[in-house]
Amino acid sequence: MALIPVTILTGFLGSGKTTLLKHILTGEHGKKIAVIENEFGEENIDNDILVQDTQEQIVQMSNGCVCCSIRGDLVEALNQLWEQRKNKKIQFDHVVIETTGVANPGPVAQTFFIDDDIANHYVLDAVVTLVDAKH
Repeated sequence: MALIPVTILTGFLGSGKTTLLKHILTGEHGKKIAVIENEFGEENIDNDILVQDTQEQIVQMSNGCVCCSIRGDLVEALNQLWEQRKNKKIQFDHVVIETTGVANPGPVAQTFFIDDDIANHYVLDAVVTLVDAKH
C-alpha cells in the first residue's frame, strides 16, 4: 500500500491557516482529507459543518499544541487514523496537520523520520507556512 502524504500547515495566529484549510476541505478536488487540528486558543473548524458538507474525517487534538512537546500524541493520532483506515472505518487520501500560531513545525516534521511506525504508513509531503504580510 502506498504511503499517505502529510502536509503540515503552519503560521502565526491570524495568518490564514484555518481559512486556507476550510478552502481546501470544501474544494472540488476529489480527495478525502483527514485533519489533525489543534483548537488551543485559535479558531477551529466547525466539525459538524465540515464532516456533513465535505465528507472529510477530522481528528481534533485539544490537549495541547500538536507540535510542542507532545509528539507522542501526534504519533497516537496518526496511528489511530491508520488503524481506522485499515479497518475501513474511515477513508482518506491525505492528512493535513494544522499547528498553532506559536508552534515550531520542526518537531512535527521530525516525527515522520524518527518514528518507524509512522514512516511505514506516512510520508511528509510538504510544510506550508502562511504569512500575513499586513501584520
